[in-house]
Amino acid sequence: MAAASFRNARLVLADEVVEGSVAVDDGVITALDAGAAQTGEDIEGDYLIPGLVELHTDHLENHYRPRPGVFWDAMASLHAHDVQIAGSGITTVFDAVRIGSDLDMPQMREHAGLLIDAVRAARQQDWLRAEHLIHLRCELPSADVIEHFESFVDHPETRLISLMDHTPGQRQFTSLETYKLFYKKQLGVTQDEVERYLAAALAQHERYSAPNRRHLVQRSRALRLAMASHDDATLAHVEEAVADGVAIAEFPTTLEAAAAAHDAGLAILMGAPNVVRGKSHSGNISATDLVRAGLLDILSSDYVPFAPLQAAFALPQRVEGFGLPAALATVTRNPARAAGLDDRGEIAIGKRADLVRVRLVGGLPVVRGVWRQGMRVS
Repeated sequence: MAAASFRNARLVLADEVVEGSVAVDDGVITALDAGAAQTGEDIEGDYLIPGLVELHTDHLENHYRPRPGVFWDAMASLHAHDVQIAGSGITTVFDAVRIGSDLDMPQMREHAGLLIDAVRAARQQDWLRAEHLIHLRCELPSADVIEHFESFVDHPETRLISLMDHTPGQRQFTSLETYKLFYKKQLGVTQDEVERYLAAALAQHERYSAPNRRHLVQRSRALRLAMASHDDATLAHVEEAVADGVAIAEFPTTLEAAAAAHDAGLAILMGAPNVVRGKSHSGNISATDLVRAGLLDILSSDYVPFAPLQAAFALPQRVEGFGLPAALATVTRNPARAAGLDDRGEIAIGKRADLVRVRLVGGLPVVRGVWRQGMRVS
């Protein structure tokens, strides 16, 4: 990897923003200097921030399945996803791949396999802009989630799993009426079809969720695989996560659950679209309220790749005393640490030279350059 340097930048460091320059050699930051420098690429006074680390994005699956019943070529889907991820300032991404067949997606193993194989092949061919890793989203009520897990967990790209239960009346949709309205609109089905789906989903939950969770937790512990809980809503949910050795609480739905998870030492992850929109799309706790309460550690793109960068620059304007370094830490240093990637997520000597050039245009953070390990990728 060639040496590089950048000057005349507003460097967002761990605790402050300074004007200065950065030197890079062999993909690693080797020097930081305040003040004017005479050599290096002129950043023209723009921000230079760490590359974003994304732990939970559904966007690869959205490219692969752009419409109900429509499945795109997996490698082409990954290419489109990668371009958008890198263009949004994300240099490390955990692609969320759901496993465990659903009542409306019986071929989930085949679809997941195509996506994971695409990531592996693209990494080997070295054409990806961002570094792509795999986040297995394990749907606990599924009859075949363990079979799927065992198929994919030994891949070196698999670094994180989440324990999910989207059964109506559980976690994200504690209100069955809210669930019925949401899915009737999303799936375009009749009320009778929703009721039949609801009954079948509840039956699967009763039969499979508890034994599947026990197996997945035991295997993940043995493999030292990072685990996340998903949509914790109650103290009992949090206590279960803590007992299982979970490290990350994804999308807690209530202030009570978020506070309990925080007190137990779990990293609290929320969706950046929640911050940008000012509310949850499913009526749960506001991410901005968690920031004000000191209960938010990580933001993820969830379903909009640009949302983390947009949210990080918006938060200092919305939350008094929450500066830009702290806001950017929720999309850089904090997710990197939670995932065990201590070599990145911060502009500091010895860290990976994953860097993003940003200019504010009408308050919007516009990405003007992205470097991964010192090499320009966007």
